[in-house]
Amino acid sequence: MSTRILVLSANPKNTDRLRLDKEVRDIQEGLRQAKERNLFDIKTEWAVRPKDVRRAILSYKPHIVHFSGHGQPDGSLAFEDDQASVQMVCPRALAGLLKIFSADIQCVLLNACFSEKQADEISQYIQHVIGMSESIGDAAAIEFAVGFYDAIGAGCSIQTAYELGCNAI
Repeated sequence: MSTRILVLSANPKNTDRLRLDKEVRDIQEGLRQAKERNLFDIKTEWAVRPKDVRRAILSYKPHIVHFSGHGQPDGSLAFEDDQASVQMVCPRALAGLLKIFSADIQCVLLNACFSEKQADEISQYIQHVIGMSESIGDAAAIEFAVGFYDAIGAGCSIQTAYELGCNAI
């Protein structure tokens, strides 16, 4: 059985440009080079609105949910609205959605600034949740993700993948 990974990316207009495309490309490249590459199935959703998250999870039934984008000090994540402007999603709202799918989702990685509060809320329902405690630069966020998924691709545990991601920074 393959591990299904869902990468959700949002970079609304009027926010600093992030290299989300590079992050996804580097993650995919690392998983393609993995010895057991056939055990991973990665899907990406771009310019995500809150309703897109629900639809993608319903459609794909991921084991790992990865969000790349912007976060705020209050723990909110920046998704897009229908006009590509910022639509903030508070920790309780996203956690409530992910709770519904907690039977399938094993890990949530929030690769966004100040996402620790969001991660704390989600961790009530999902066993492994990773968030950032402070602001993180785009290059460091990419390095973390690449280190994390290189380890996942090598068959490492989520804990070891987290440690390798931190080490990669």
